[in-house]
Amino acid sequence: MSKNSILIVLLILIIGGGTYYYLEKQKKDDVVKVGMITTLSGGGSGLGIDVRDGFLLAVKDNKNIQVLVKDDQRKPDIAVQLADKMTQSDKVDVLTGIIWSNLAMAVVPAAVNQDIVYLSPNAGPSALAGKGCHKNYFNVAWQNDNLHEAAGGYANSAGYKNTFILAPNYPAGKDALTGYKRFFKGNLAGELYTKLGQKDYAAEIAQIRASGADSIFFFLPGGMGIGFMKQYAQSGIDLPVVGPAFSFDQGILKAVGDAALGVKNTSQWSKDLDNEANKKFVSEFKSTYGRLPSLYASQGYDTGMLLLSALRNSSISDKDGFRNALKVADFSSTRGKFKFASNQHPIQDIYVREVIKEGDILTNKIVSIGLKDRSNAYVDACSLK
Repeated sequence: MSKNSILIVLLILIIGGGTYYYLEKQKKDDVVKVGMITTLSGGGSGLGIDVRDGFLLAVKDNKNIQVLVKDDQRKPDIAVQLADKMTQSDKVDVLTGIIWSNLAMAVVPAAVNQDIVYLSPNAGPSALAGKGCHKNYFNVAWQNDNLHEAAGGYANSAGYKNTFILAPNYPAGKDALTGYKRFFKGNLAGELYTKLGQKDYAAEIAQIRASGADSIFFFLPGGMGIGFMKQYAQSGIDLPVVGPAFSFDQGILKAVGDAALGVKNTSQWSKDLDNEANKKFVSEFKSTYGRLPSLYASQGYDTGMLLLSALRNSSISDKDGFRNALKVADFSSTRGKFKFASNQHPIQDIYVREVIKEGDILTNKIVSIGLKDRSNAYVDACSLK
């Protein structure tokens, strides 16, 4: 081999080695660390488990995404401790997973101000949608008021004139009743805030009985809704019930039983939505986990799909590019149409569903659209454009 040939080979090896190192470095830099803080034990654990399982299903084929999952035990102080460790020690790029709005309010403002992107698969408190909006905060589920607004609109169409309303005394509960009253045109027979995590509703049911109400609207997520519906069914009160999907979703229905049959509830998602992304999700979730997906599972899945879509178009190290890629929301959502409003909360249809039986399984079917292309009431107060 001539000297020139040897020099050429050495040059190729040197250049090749440099390229290999660069590619390896890029590969390492492109690993995205996701910190998931969610409720996996105690009351409401089914919600967090479904969000986790939906998210992990969406990202399972991407080897460059590392997900660190921790249980917040539905306690704000635990959630804050976990977030601090994830951002400061684990150096996560993205946080997600929180179910409860009081936990979100404890964690999100500090995280986004540290330039950590937070993707909410559930909690959407009004305080983070208006003046408290932030360029690093994206809600992939809804703004808290949305499903309750649709319930208020449905109550009007059903002819209800005197509704008794109740919700837990925490940010999402206050947003719920605010949203319902924003659209409901009738009178209120009563308005109650219950304790978060409450199990016994005998006193509230007695007040409903004596109120002269012609209908009931309640927002009681997780085990709270299960407890209320079982006790309400046993009370003998025969008033129509309206609620958001949180109290009539798949896991809840299994626990409540036939007492929920016929109840109308509002949701931005349903397993019978006729689009390819949803069909794929429902099929894969059922085959992977051996159960039907819930609203929460669909939100976790869409959060994972949004993350994947942003990473296809931007590196995580390019924060501006990554945020812009998230804003575009270039993914096929399980709910069909999906785009972000300027405050980075969804614009989407909210459906009215009815609890039915398919064989021996309680589930929901869509009966109408409650609100079409609904944004949220706080978007104009947000400085993001």
